[in-house]
Amino acid sequence: MTAIFSWIAAVQYELLMFSAFWFLIGALDDLCIDIIWIVRHIYRRAAFYLTTKPIRVQQLPPPSQVGKLAVFIATWQEAAVIGAMLGACHGRWSKHQNHTIYVGCYPNDLAGIEVVTRMARKSLKIRLVICANPGPTTKADCLNNLWHAMVEDEEANGDRIKAVVLHDAEDLVHADELRIYDRLIETKAAVQLPVIPMRVKGSLWISGHYCDEFAEAHGKTLMVREAIGAALPLAGVGCAINREILEKIADQAAISGGHGPFDIGSLTEDYEIGLKIGALGGHTILVRMLGADGNLVGTRACFPDTLSASVRQKSRWLTGIALSGWDRVGWTGSVAELWMLLRDRKAVFAAAVLIAAYACIILTGILAVASYTDTYISAPFDEGLIILLKINAALFIWRLLIRAFVVWRQYGAIEALYSAPRLVIANIISIIAARKAVAQYLRHCFGGALTWDKTDHTHFPEGL
Repeated sequence: MTAIFSWIAAVQYELLMFSAFWFLIGALDDLCIDIIWIVRHIYRRAAFYLTTKPIRVQQLPPPSQVGKLAVFIATWQEAAVIGAMLGACHGRWSKHQNHTIYVGCYPNDLAGIEVVTRMARKSLKIRLVICANPGPTTKADCLNNLWHAMVEDEEANGDRIKAVVLHDAEDLVHADELRIYDRLIETKAAVQLPVIPMRVKGSLWISGHYCDEFAEAHGKTLMVREAIGAALPLAGVGCAINREILEKIADQAAISGGHGPFDIGSLTEDYEIGLKIGALGGHTILVRMLGADGNLVGTRACFPDTLSASVRQKSRWLTGIALSGWDRVGWTGSVAELWMLLRDRKAVFAAAVLIAAYACIILTGILAVASYTDTYISAPFDEGLIILLKINAALFIWRLLIRAFVVWRQYGAIEALYSAPRLVIANIISIIAARKAVAQYLRHCFGGALTWDKTDHTHFPEGL
């Protein structure tokens, strides 16, 4: 029995050293982001906002260039939510008439076609586009169909689209977002608004953990990326892309046989197109601005509320960004760009570190029981390891406080309190998603096709 516990102690020590070292590396990486974010906030407040408050949407000057906005919505079996989404667009964007909403439906999605057709009868702003191929293909393929429909309309009507706005079928749009795009896209290549997950009732932990992650990503991390000059990946919703730069991307794609600006071989076309914009010298900005209603202008949406749906969604993100993205995008750019690419792609390795850490916790529990019953007495840790564990503990507390702060700022104190225990849920989902993503990518490496494992949407923010 002693030999077994000695073996357990040896494995526990190795796992502890491995996970503690990499936790320290990851924590220092996050700490650098936090420091830049805090310094940026202090600087902006001292330089711009000591005597004046940040402007709201209604204070934006009118656009200097006349042009129409084209809103792209790619759908596949979204009959449950697309009607409510288009209804919200029709009602909330009634004051901004210079736009057209292009909704892509597949010919074998009759329920979706019926809903979009019904909504198009209520609003001349809605244009149904039937994709050339039966679905599902990829979201990028559907978006390319919308691109070609938009170009055909430009040629037929003599119009010139100013910017393309991306949204998903489950999005609740803000009344003021088109005004922001219309003005700011005149000087920027792309404009990204915050994505604001809305927790589904009855799903405090699964749906709720998206609130924490996006509050941190769109309330801190993207702001740091912009501050250090790295390209901003787009979220695929709540963003506008200048029509001219999107055409440049389409022209580049055509050289290698592409049929539009969106790469149909990508599972995360929104992420990649943001990097392509940066590679072309375009500047993308994240805009956090209060609307006329006093709320943050952004895209509100319900994210998966079950474990299986969340794992399916996150495995697609991991495959497209951390694994396939390595092949497709490579490692190019400035030091800041490489740093951000490394952060984007560390998720799979981070999941391996988490597995080691949780295994270590289990083994530590076993040894603690053995020690309590005097079955086995473990040797004390050396001083260096104890110092490492103390540093990690301090950095972990800092991480929890920062996350709680950004969640509190967006959602209030109650959700901020939940953010700490929800981190465990997020870790579990990440571990399972990483396993699925690696398996899918390995099949791709041996000749299998990367498939679009689409998220099913049944909830819409209105009525929650």
